[in-house]
Amino acid sequence: MKPITSMFKKFSLLVLFLALGLAALPVVPAAAAGIQTDKEPPSYERLEAGWERLQEAYARQGERLDKADDLAARIQGLIDQATARGYDVSAVQAALDAFNAALPAAAAVHERGAAIIASHEGFNPGGKVTDPTLALETTRSLAQVLKDTHAAMDSTGQALRAAIRAFREAHAPEEGAIPSVP
Repeated sequence: MKPITSMFKKFSLLVLFLALGLAALPVVPAAAAGIQTDKEPPSYERLEAGWERLQEAYARQGERLDKADDLAARIQGLIDQATARGYDVSAVQAALDAFNAALPAAAAVHERGAAIIASHEGFNPGGKVTDPTLALETTRSLAQVLKDTHAAMDSTGQALRAAIRAFREAHAPEEGAIPSVP
């Protein structure tokens, strides 16, 4: 019985060593990823769209600033007419004076945006991103110019509008009254 037990022990040890040896070998074959040459460049659509929207907002803000002098002149003419009729226009005149005082500062701040748009750092002339870091900084700079221009007006436009609305409500014709023709 001893030879069978001895042979069984040797066989068991052999199987154990083979199992340990096979366990050390990798079961899944390794595969290396090849070089991909057809990789698409990163998309900067959001940055490009933001740049375009900021330029449009800058243009609209510039148009409003350009029309502000004509608007102030028209309102001054209406104030003069109301004064000639004997109305108290001091609130509207004060709001118009504040509006006129804020215009030069706002226009000066707005002009900085023209240089940013002209240089368009990080963008090509077509508005496509060439350098994402510079492009992001350029869009942030133009957005800051828009905010600073708005802040330079210091809500004087809204105050002027509110003063005109209050004047009109205070001097509205009575219901059923026939308006007089000058």
